[in-house]
Amino acid sequence: MKLDSTGYIIGFAAVVCLVASVFVSGSAVALKDKQDENKLLDQQKKVLTVSGLITDENQSGSNDDEVSDLTPEVVRGFFADGKVSPQLVPMPGFDGNCDALDVNTYDVRKAAKDPALSYEPGENEAKVSSVANCSLVYNVTTPEGERVIVPIRGPGLWSTLRGYLAVDKADGNTVKGLIFYEHAETPGLGGEVDNSRWRGLWAGRKVYDGDTVSLAVKKGQAGTAAEDPYSVDGLSGATLTSNGVTKAISFWLGPQGFGPFMQSVR
Repeated sequence: MKLDSTGYIIGFAAVVCLVASVFVSGSAVALKDKQDENKLLDQQKKVLTVSGLITDENQSGSNDDEVSDLTPEVVRGFFADGKVSPQLVPMPGFDGNCDALDVNTYDVRKAAKDPALSYEPGENEAKVSSVANCSLVYNVTTPEGERVIVPIRGPGLWSTLRGYLAVDKADGNTVKGLIFYEHAETPGLGGEVDNSRWRGLWAGRKVYDGDTVSLAVKKGQAGTAAEDPYSVDGLSGATLTSNGVTKAISFWLGPQGFGPFMQSVR
């Protein structure tokens, strides 16, 4: 067969593609455990950051313990020494309890995809199609007080926004921080949900006005937390992402989400 013949070129290309696909697939399988471990570590860092135990720069703690190198061991140490305590809580559409589950191994995301371990919450603006019977929250002790960290998720422009909202446990209403650990929003637009300046605007805002979730991202600029406690600046050029953040908070802090649990905190 001639090296420049159509058959040779197609055959050679097919072999290269086959070898490459086998190599990529093999690497993905071999590295899956490491990838899962890194994802969990990143989420744990986000919990520590939104609670105020570590800074955005991941260089030092807000407590007396200096964290010069935020290694996996240091991150896990916050969870091991009791500063961060995970808790499984039953969600509104579940009549049972979560006591028999292992909080350290329970996978909420996997449970939400299993019809036997989840339920459909009904129509909602956050487009949440299933809720795990038992969901994970974090109780965090900081030098400034106790926080409760609840996971939220909602629709962005291009992706599902997944993150954590930290609320002061003293009143169950004052926001201490907001952070996202997963999304695929446009850099410079919806991707500004990662901007530390914007995230800093959330501290001091209020979730509930009475029993109603009133916290929202508004179009334009909001006042200070004291002047405008239920509003946060909108993201310029990213209306759908801003709306998605509002919908996520409204659902997960409301009666279909962690509302009953937060009522017990309050």
